[in-house]
Amino acid sequence: MNKSEEQTAQSMTKTEEKNAPSMNMTEEQNASLMNKTEEQSAQLMTKTEEQNVPLRNTTEEENAPLLNTVVEQYVSSSEVPKNNRTTSFDQKTQVSSSEMVQAEDKKIIIKGGCDFSTRGRWVYDKSYPLYTNRSCPFIFEGFDCQGNGRSDKDYMSWRWQPQDCDIPRFNATKMLELLRGKRLLYVGDSINRNQFGSMVCMLVGDIKDPNRPRIKHEKGMYSFSFVDYKCKVEFSPSVFLVDKSMKRVGKKQVPTLRIDSIDHRSYHWRGADIVIFDTEHWWTDQKTNAGVNFYQEGDQIHPYLDVYTALRKGMKTWASWVDNHTDPRKTQVFFRTSSPTHFSGGEWKSRRSCIGATEPLIRDSGIANEKDRIAVEVIKQMKTRVTLLNITSMSEYRIDAHPSGILDCSHWCLPGLPDIWNELLYHHLLTN
Repeated sequence: MNKSEEQTAQSMTKTEEKNAPSMNMTEEQNASLMNKTEEQSAQLMTKTEEQNVPLRNTTEEENAPLLNTVVEQYVSSSEVPKNNRTTSFDQKTQVSSSEMVQAEDKKIIIKGGCDFSTRGRWVYDKSYPLYTNRSCPFIFEGFDCQGNGRSDKDYMSWRWQPQDCDIPRFNATKMLELLRGKRLLYVGDSINRNQFGSMVCMLVGDIKDPNRPRIKHEKGMYSFSFVDYKCKVEFSPSVFLVDKSMKRVGKKQVPTLRIDSIDHRSYHWRGADIVIFDTEHWWTDQKTNAGVNFYQEGDQIHPYLDVYTALRKGMKTWASWVDNHTDPRKTQVFFRTSSPTHFSGGEWKSRRSCIGATEPLIRDSGIANEKDRIAVEVIKQMKTRVTLLNITSMSEYRIDAHPSGILDCSHWCLPGLPDIWNELLYHHLLTN
């Protein structure tokens, strides 16, 4: 760890310890303080990430790539029943090459051979959401769309229905039993923090329920213990999964990304029973100096390296770490695919197009995602069994599910779309 990162890590730890709520407080006091504490933590995390990664633009939303996938699927608006709203797809679906790779590799296919992720429809279901911002006091401020003044509510009530099979409805008690004595860890960028927050809320249940599980919030800020089940749900921030550093180029010290070295915080990933990784969201020219004097291997800094080549190298570094530091008899490893963003025309720097959207799209772009293909290629070569949590295609339709009130077309409202990702994870854990 270089001196700059060590200072940042120490600063984060001190701030988190200072802000962490007392475990002796009543639950209501704890929940109230948690809201304030997590707001401070989220602000600090955003500031820290921006300081540690060279940016040409200032916001993650403006810089994030449009991550679309798979196939041309469509339906006209006249085909959507007014009283039973769904988004449905043409039955003559053309499967992309990345889907075929998935189907051919038993290491990364869902049990039973059913395509849970790309062939299906969004069904309006009034029994959702599974929680509210009132029942869960642990929603990070930026994801709390109702708390931030969003007036429409339909975006919380869409359920993903696969074409040829079903995803079981999430059951918090059963999930906690699956997690009994275990550690569930999300590792990655702020989109994985989005999903982590969703899981915590899904497990918390109704705050007025007398059988609500007892919860302790750990000093690390991104760690929740469910006391009666002796399990933990945690998030470890790592936007690239590989390590950031500083290196002299000429007379200047420049930030670099060591694509041949795993993130120095990887010690925290060891020993987890279930771990969900993601990356890709920050692998853009805008966030990597366009590949100029940024990517480092050994003592060499590449004068230029394109982002896809760098990502492939970084993914191989991650894969090597997983193969060498996880015990497949103990740890289940997942990798979540790219989370789509919604910009006008699909251009990274164009205006946000999610503003004012209140229903899912009726078609996707049909653009295959190269970054997801790279991830699949790397996973196929691993000796560790890695389950691909494929959420890209299903999520691309959900232009309505972003925190548009704060001009964010990258992250997702809670309750909302990440809850469905976690239902897919729940299904995997039930069937494994």
